Amino acid sequence: MNWNQIIFISLLATVLILAIANEAESAAVRTNKSDIKTEDGENMKKRIFMQESEAAAFLKRRGRRSTKSKDEVNAENRQRLAADERRREYYEEQRNEFENYVEEERDEQQERNREKTEQWREYHYDGLYPSYQYNRHHI
Repeated sequence: MNWNQIIFISLLATVLILAIANEAESAAVRTNKSDIKTEDGENMKKRIFMQESEAAAFLKRRGRRSTKSKDEVNAENRQRLAADERRREYYEEQRNEFENYVEEERDEQQERNREKTEQWREYHYDGLYPSYQYNRHHI
């Protein structure tokens, strides 16, 4: 098939589907005038705006610059102290793990050093005790 035929058939199918489907209109905007006339303006205002008492209570709760209540301050301090405690425990655990790692590394290094020294002494041992090399007196 030719590309022009494929494009033409796909466009024709799209137009046919859109023409058949009545629900192709936008869901957010109504186009029927009868729906708009049935709802009066007062009902729309109630749905959009909150009542004055609710708005006053909402704004009265606390402004940006007003002082916090003792309960709010205590709750924030408890949260801060809990976070500090978790941070302290985390870093203490990290430090302990690192100390254990360093201790193991030192032990392994000392063991390797001791084995090397032992091997060196066995290799260089000349049958005398203490070894002859250590008792040389250079003139």
